[in-house]
Amino acid sequence: MSAQKPSIPRGTRDFGPQQVARRNYIFGTIRRVFEKFGYAPLETPTMENLSVLTGKYGEEGDQLLFKILNSGDFAKDVTAEDLAAGAKKVLPKVAEKGLRYDLTVPFARYVVMNRNLLTLPFKRYQIQPVWRADRPQRGRYREFVQCDADVVGTTSLLCEAEIVLMIDEVLSTLGLTDFTIKINHRGVLSGIYQALGGVGSEPDLFVAIDKLDKIGVEGVSNELRQRGFTDEAIEKVFNYLEVDGSFEEKLTQLRTAFGADGVLADATAGPAKGLTDLEQVQGYLQDFGFENFQRLDFDVTLARGLSYYTGCIFEVKVNNVQMGSISGGGRYDNLTGAFGMPGLSGVGFSFGVDRIYDVLEELQLFPEGAVSAPLCLIANFDQEGRATVLPLLRQMRNAGLAAELYPEVSKLKKQFEYADKRGIRYMLLAGPDERAAGLVKLRDMRAGTEVTLPSGEVISRLLELSAEQR
Repeated sequence: MSAQKPSIPRGTRDFGPQQVARRNYIFGTIRRVFEKFGYAPLETPTMENLSVLTGKYGEEGDQLLFKILNSGDFAKDVTAEDLAAGAKKVLPKVAEKGLRYDLTVPFARYVVMNRNLLTLPFKRYQIQPVWRADRPQRGRYREFVQCDADVVGTTSLLCEAEIVLMIDEVLSTLGLTDFTIKINHRGVLSGIYQALGGVGSEPDLFVAIDKLDKIGVEGVSNELRQRGFTDEAIEKVFNYLEVDGSFEEKLTQLRTAFGADGVLADATAGPAKGLTDLEQVQGYLQDFGFENFQRLDFDVTLARGLSYYTGCIFEVKVNNVQMGSISGGGRYDNLTGAFGMPGLSGVGFSFGVDRIYDVLEELQLFPEGAVSAPLCLIANFDQEGRATVLPLLRQMRNAGLAAELYPEVSKLKKQFEYADKRGIRYMLLAGPDERAAGLVKLRDMRAGTEVTLPSGEVISRLLELSAEQR
């Protein structure tokens, strides 16, 4: 058999030890914040029935679903004898399952299936991979991990305010400072559509606006024309989208414009509710003592393409890196209704870990401790040293220190090179002379310095050094 050139599917990646360690650093930061805000962990299957996934993400989303071909013992070949006896050959469906597209729809399915076991409001977080048949490019992959936090069973806008707080805390903890948390409301977008007097369709408007930062004003205008919007309607759309000023000033401008177009008749729904909800979220954040309002932007152009959003919507951009959004989400009032449990409101958001990784790498924000290397490597001088160094290795590990012994007797130069390439910070040297004196040498590979100390003190010294690194 000829050798096969190894490869992986487009849009997927391998992760080496350093990458996995850095990803775990991001996951750990997100997980700690989610749990601090009262969210409990949850996992759902990699694949869902297609009936669960289809029709939840809009037309474009459905086109990006990875469908799984049926296989195994799903159909029996019908023989001539079976046919003669009246049996019918039933052809199986090509695909009945699909890889999950996001974590929100599977979560809604889980809630409905476990409705009698859950205490509402139910807050959960989920950190798992998802799959989309998108065109691979930097920051956009076909397999990637999402970190979701959702709460269902309440309409309180306190949840929206806490989403802003969680986003700000996670990204600040990761060392990011120049980012914008964009917020809008589907009611505001519905108001823009209502102001057009029924031209075109509301979903088409949302999908087109959602592409504004990718294809620009001209691209969105052309798409709207193709979808049946008149030039007059398109001009009015951009008059709304171009409001500017502070959070409060934009709210005032939109109230005035909506009032002039006569779309504020119902104060409990549509654009009126959208503006009121945004005011209340801002009020909650002020009561929390939120100090980073300069990062919060009421962005009228934010649409979020997914069709299940009904209220506040969010998106996060890092401003000093060329990268798409690294987080997004929003309120959905009836996602569980698709599974037979209508009227259960929920709100949530997701971090895109793969994009966050690329951002932290570009900005060189990963801490030195976010590596997979052991703290210490014990040099292997000779077979006679085993009686000394193996007990030391056991003591290090019992103390919770990551350590290893170079597996073979070899030249020190080779062992130093190994430690350097692995990123191991310290090497313990216990040659014949040191062992005879009950001493060891501890070499700092980064600084190129050595200290000599009694072998009985090396564990406490390494614990001190490990604590300093944290």
